[in-house]
Amino acid sequence: MRASHSSRCLALSLVLLWGCGGTAPTHVEPTTDQVAQSSRGMVVAAQPLATAAGVEMLERGGNAADAAVAAAFAVSVVEPSMNSIGGRTQILVRTAEGTFHGIDATTQAPDTYDPDTAPQAGYGYPTVGLPGAVAGLTRLLDEHGTLPLATAMEPAIRYASEGFALLPGEAARQASTAEQLRESEGATLYYIEPDGSPYDAGDHFVQNDLAMVLRRIASGGADAFYRGEIARAMADDIVDAGGHVTAAALAGYRAEDARVVRGSYRGHELVGTFTPAAGAMTIGILQIIENFDMAGADETTWALVVGQALALGFEAARTHRGPDAWQLLTSREWAREQAERVRMPVAAAMGPGPAAAPRSSPEPVAAYFAGPDDDGHTTHLSTADADGMTVSLTQTIGPAMGSKIATPGLGFLYAATLGGYLGRLEPGERARSNIAPFMVLDGDDPMLVLGAAGGARIVSAVVQAVCRVVDQGLSLPEALAAARLHPMQGSLNPTGSESGFQMETSPDIGWSPEVIAELRQLGFAVQEVPRSGAFGRIHGMSYDATASSWTGAADPDWEGSAAAPRN
Repeated sequence: MRASHSSRCLALSLVLLWGCGGTAPTHVEPTTDQVAQSSRGMVVAAQPLATAAGVEMLERGGNAADAAVAAAFAVSVVEPSMNSIGGRTQILVRTAEGTFHGIDATTQAPDTYDPDTAPQAGYGYPTVGLPGAVAGLTRLLDEHGTLPLATAMEPAIRYASEGFALLPGEAARQASTAEQLRESEGATLYYIEPDGSPYDAGDHFVQNDLAMVLRRIASGGADAFYRGEIARAMADDIVDAGGHVTAAALAGYRAEDARVVRGSYRGHELVGTFTPAAGAMTIGILQIIENFDMAGADETTWALVVGQALALGFEAARTHRGPDAWQLLTSREWAREQAERVRMPVAAAMGPGPAAAPRSSPEPVAAYFAGPDDDGHTTHLSTADADGMTVSLTQTIGPAMGSKIATPGLGFLYAATLGGYLGRLEPGERARSNIAPFMVLDGDDPMLVLGAAGGARIVSAVVQAVCRVVDQGLSLPEALAAARLHPMQGSLNPTGSESGFQMETSPDIGWSPEVIAELRQLGFAVQEVPRSGAFGRIHGMSYDATASSWTGAADPDWEGSAAAPRN
């Protein structure tokens, strides 16, 4: 099992956060606590300064949407390796009245994009698509928030203009991509020191050009980003370098409604969003697992069922891509059929059978499977207020540092979207991904609000957290501290001889040698991955309806935090 968050080396001091001459926020002091409890609301994000930005909005009378917008703009400043205002966002909202709304602000191929003639690349100008984050965040505030955009963006502008100390993980990710960043004039300007070296942990990081762009958005809304001077600067730079994003395409971008999809797991309602997000696949996998008595399973059997259910869900998502595919993926009949494909040793077989009684063009394989050295990417945050509104928001630019491209004078990176990185995209199509903002209900009350970062391992992290809480009765912090696994590519055919799993084996974190040995004896391949942060990073919340109290939990494998308003 993973060690508890208190025993991890990721708890960072305020000295580190505000070293090198940094200036603390004028309102809310950041906390590095990874678990928090409160009846007044909650914010959980992947960087303590982003958490503080959200809490600041709650303390100023804002709601969960205001907090999410502030945290999302802030995290784009302080965690630029994972997300950006030049990236994409998926949002799931539960209002205080209990209704659900989804916002799709995914990066998109321009209408003039030709996938047959476009260069194929993993990074660079040819990979840049239409950014969606600004449209998504401003729509969230317009439709569900209560505070002015300028207020919600104050923390992000402050962090960009006054600077902050780079956390070790952020500095390491920037350094790992330094060679590619140096190929871009803009990326070099913003993320490489004058002597050619990347920034170090603790360095005071100021982003004046980004602060300028954020101020214009704060005063002019999304139009200031998608039209006018900023849009012309983006388009001129991208088109001149052989990219595909024009001023006309930027002006036509819209944050759209995301289809809200539902299912159930042992009497609890599941809620997510469909394509280009992975909520339907997440629901389908959980409904496969429901055919097994997981509450009584030992860790070996638990891993066998979960790992193969994940592989079956990924297989289905690859082969069923139409607009109505959510109906299949969330079908309980389909889930029962898939459960019959799960290969179990006779002595340990637990089903398939009746569900347990309720408790209190195909995408590339790389879209679902990660190499052993791939930590994934993306950031996730969750917010709640005292009135019952909750927001689950996932934001990304693709791989670490996205396209590795920034326009000089603007100060932010673009997401990698085109050129084959996310599979073939047709003109006007939005990029599919494993992003999965997700909620679990207990009757009419929220039970879990969560989502994850981690590329191909986002869905597997969310599924395992839900199973640990619902089936094993773990608290959310305990569930996030439990070992995880992910199916290997050969597991697309779970009944075949190449079935197997990548398994977390970092010291004090991962699966025991005994479980790994038992899986191998049963004929399953195991690829041990001894690194922190490699199996998804969940930043979520659980709700105790009896106590009317939230517990926020940041993944112990990352540098995030959980905090609540003081008033």
